[in-house]
Amino acid sequence: MKVAALAGGIGAGKLLRGLALVVPGEDLTAIVNVADDISVHGLHVSPDPDSVIYWLGDVFDRERGWGRRDETFRATSELRELGADDAWFNLGDLDLATHIVRTLMVSGGATLSTATAHIAARFGVTTRVLPVTDDPVHTRIDAIDDTGAPLDLHFQEYWVRRGGADDVRGVRYVGAEAATPAPGVLEAIAGADAIVVCPSNPVVSIGPILAVPGVRAAVVAARARCVGVSGIVGAGPVSGMADRLMPAVGIEVSAGGVAAHYRDLLTAWVIDQVDEAQVPAVAALGIRTAVTDTIMIDDARAQAVAETALGLVS
Repeated sequence: MKVAALAGGIGAGKLLRGLALVVPGEDLTAIVNVADDISVHGLHVSPDPDSVIYWLGDVFDRERGWGRRDETFRATSELRELGADDAWFNLGDLDLATHIVRTLMVSGGATLSTATAHIAARFGVTTRVLPVTDDPVHTRIDAIDDTGAPLDLHFQEYWVRRGGADDVRGVRYVGAEAATPAPGVLEAIAGADAIVVCPSNPVVSIGPILAVPGVRAAVVAARARCVGVSGIVGAGPVSGMADRLMPAVGIEVSAGGVAAHYRDLLTAWVIDQVDEAQVPAVAALGIRTAVTDTIMIDDARAQAVAETALGLVS
């Protein structure tokens, strides 16, 4: 069985660990958001690809919720003491090595795809990890601060630097229209027996993936084989700030609301047991639904969620 997963962030990492236990090696392809990418201290930082790789490589810090396990932050602390402009972005000492290698490779002429594959191999990841595009795409947040002044922020500035405190009025994927899918992306979708939309933020993780020309159309063409897992459980997201962004783009903050947002993309949807009452509303969209415990506290639960999802389209 070949599976392609649209992925970004913590929810994706957890589910991908489960999927990798069911679909080994390169039969599983993770197509990952890169619109969170940012230059920090002159380094090319790719938060979502790194998160996916760290999860699959079993070095992710589950307790902190980002970065590598057993990480230290001496370099960032010293950069703050020295007054470095970008020191608001917390880079771990081990993580710095990843960003340095990526920056050297890309500045030397390698594509982001090539650099990502190299980094994945270093962590023993056999799943194919593909950035959705090798071209620059950036999520920009249109917001209003507490004085009423308009802001145009890179997503990382909105979420990390400013703590998600600003009132979001809109979201844009700058550069997406001119981007080209990375090598292997469209082929992975077309050749997949199942396509999985991970429980990632629908606005800033999955949205930029679908904004790259050709990707949405490829998923729509394979709708009968596409299943998603809700990252909204009960009244809000399991992690992250999706509930702060979804209303700005017209998505109801509920498992059913995200299903409605994806209704042209998928034919099946997995929701948590606390949201069972939403099954009829999802069914009315023409989407089959499975109800299970979607809180992936460990790999066993992640595998169970993966098996439930794949069971809906196989």
